[in-house]
Amino acid sequence: MHPATTPEAWLRIIEAALLAAPAPLPVSELRRLFEDDPGPDLVRKLLEELRAEWFAAGRGVELVQLATGWRFQTRPEYQVYLDRLKEEKPPRYSRAVMETLAIIAYRQPVTRGDIEEVRGVAVSPNILKTLESRGWIDVVGHRDTPGRPALFATTRRFLDDMGLRSLTELPALTEIEKIMDLVDASQTEQPVPAPTEEV
Repeated sequence: MHPATTPEAWLRIIEAALLAAPAPLPVSELRRLFEDDPGPDLVRKLLEELRAEWFAAGRGVELVQLATGWRFQTRPEYQVYLDRLKEEKPPRYSRAVMETLAIIAYRQPVTRGDIEEVRGVAVSPNILKTLESRGWIDVVGHRDTPGRPALFATTRRFLDDMGLRSLTELPALTEIEKIMDLVDASQTEQPVPAPTEEV
């Protein structure tokens, strides 16, 4: 096989790598695809071209940039159809779990005491364990106060699973409150929307 020397060839190599990757790929990893490093700016330009190409074609998948890199994923409007193929039900999270996650996401880093102060009730250790086992939160340090309580913050996996590049893309708190009210109105426990499927 001849070495890739044209931007079109580089574009197809990046496309193939992203389609085959089990997780988002950062620009630094994509640069390793090539014998002669094209540099980060050219790789980013090619990624934007690839994103535009797939968008213009109106395909059922799209190229997105997340906190940990780039990946192809199903477009949100098709997720409802793909959910019908799943054998298992998505995990259900209680309002307490979702409120705790929201407090951590919007006020991080926070201690368990901070969360209890905002919620007005004690936080079960199981709630924090649930969020840690999902990979959405982690201990990022300890507060310099008596007892040195753990400080919790969201992870890059949380951002990836929510389809975000950074915390600045979180919806406004008023939107979260509306969603929580809708969930309460429809039923006592509602599954969190499944993350968009990776291709």
